[in-house]
Amino acid sequence: MLYPVPAVLVGCRDEEGRDNLMTAAWAGTICSDPVMVSVSIRRERYSHDIIERTGVFTLSLTTEELALAADFCGVRSGRDTDKFREMKLTPLESVKIRAPGVSESPVVLECLVRQILRLGSHDMFIAEVVNVSVDEQYMNENGRLMLERADLIAYSHGEYFTLGDRIGKFGYSVRRKGSTAKAGAAAGKSAPKGVRKHRESGKPVKKYKK
Repeated sequence: MLYPVPAVLVGCRDEEGRDNLMTAAWAGTICSDPVMVSVSIRRERYSHDIIERTGVFTLSLTTEELALAADFCGVRSGRDTDKFREMKLTPLESVKIRAPGVSESPVVLECLVRQILRLGSHDMFIAEVVNVSVDEQYMNENGRLMLERADLIAYSHGEYFTLGDRIGKFGYSVRRKGSTAKAGAAAGKSAPKGVRKHRESGKPVKKYKK
């Protein structure tokens, strides 16, 4: 098995307006243009049918502060538990879709399902990212995302871990000596907590075909 993996909070909303969260580890980026992600969910999970019917969901990245909530949302069912209320999480209204994100998350992806693959134990939902919401406290004055400040967590063999120190940067193995800027030099100032920036795909939102 490939570990570690991200532990993301998957948000959805049913036709009656009831919000739910579940935690998924089988999730990741699968395309950069258009930006697409996948998340694999067992058919018996409460969120599975909601996402299949509505065709939308959110992915909220998790941090050390959200670790307890991430675990709770992965072991309790939304059939009989209001996870937002139990974990004292704040629903974040999406811009392009009808599904909640988590306001306490540094980054929330709004996802539109394009295809569902029936794989076996899990169904894989392949989705286009139609909007990205970023907490501006993790953006520097130059507009660069400083996600290393967020204390993101990863999941590995049933356990949660914080990320370690940065040991390199893409392409550093072939750069000439002295050409890489010192770490943190471009950090700059960040916005107050709770202010969010949105980045939309710029493409019309169309539902997937079942």
